[in-house]
Amino acid sequence: MTTGLYGAPSRDLVDIPADALQLSPLVPDAQAIETLADAALDELIMLAPPGTDERAFAMAHGLRALKPGAPFTILAPKDKGGSRLAKELAAFGLDAEQTSKHHHRICTGERPAELHNLDEAITRGAPRFDETLGLWTQPGIFSWNRLDPGSAALVDVLPPLSGKGADFGAGLGILSARVLGSPSVTSLDLYDLDHRAVEAARRNVNDPRAHFHWADVRTASIAGDLDFVVMNPPFHEAGLENRTLGQTFIRRAAGALRKGGVLWLTANRHLPYEAPLREVFARVETRGEVAGFKLFEARK
Repeated sequence: MTTGLYGAPSRDLVDIPADALQLSPLVPDAQAIETLADAALDELIMLAPPGTDERAFAMAHGLRALKPGAPFTILAPKDKGGSRLAKELAAFGLDAEQTSKHHHRICTGERPAELHNLDEAITRGAPRFDETLGLWTQPGIFSWNRLDPGSAALVDVLPPLSGKGADFGAGLGILSARVLGSPSVTSLDLYDLDHRAVEAARRNVNDPRAHFHWADVRTASIAGDLDFVVMNPPFHEAGLENRTLGQTFIRRAAGALRKGGVLWLTANRHLPYEAPLREVFARVETRGEVAGFKLFEARK
């Protein structure tokens, strides 16, 4: 029996088999849900994504991959799409039962023999080229349909870099494209937790010096001989602000750099990064404050 698992729902809310097949793009080495064959799953458990188009895409592919009559359990916080799950499932042809627990809405039902509106939902959430951005993107990726102002601010102040470097939390590849504009850069490793972002960046950063890694910067194996790191670190996890994320990125950057190496960092002004930077870098300079963001250059 093959049970699909999308995301990491609390085991207090749903029973999860130990051998469930992980399908989330936010879990490195998971299988992409869109690559599953039709009727490949005997059961599916899904922590629904918060974005409307992203959620529709995942739900549609999940239903497509379920065998007719197979059970589908989907849940989400009530304020992050949970209150709409039953209605959205009904649009696909699944009549779900609803329960509530720990501020989550949990819907259960069986995959009907006939499904509706799958193609439309898959198209809404699929990768696409955004003419305004001039980039490949996909709903669910950080800042997927607008230029993130923090990244834009750092792009404006970055000097030409040289040697080996990395982009931590590379997203669509905006910072990386700017970095690779310098012919003195010999290689650039792009790391991101989101598989969709990694695949979009592959299309946006067409340069033989670029190397792409679907990995969590907090735990990835990263050499300690880099000349530079650039980053716009995340500060949300599971929809909640988590300031330790950026602080961990700072420590990982320091560990990845050679002595004398440099970190360029953009961060929201309210985030307390000055002290963590000074703990692990010999020199820290503020290189600007733009549109609510602080820009730092830190030398190891």
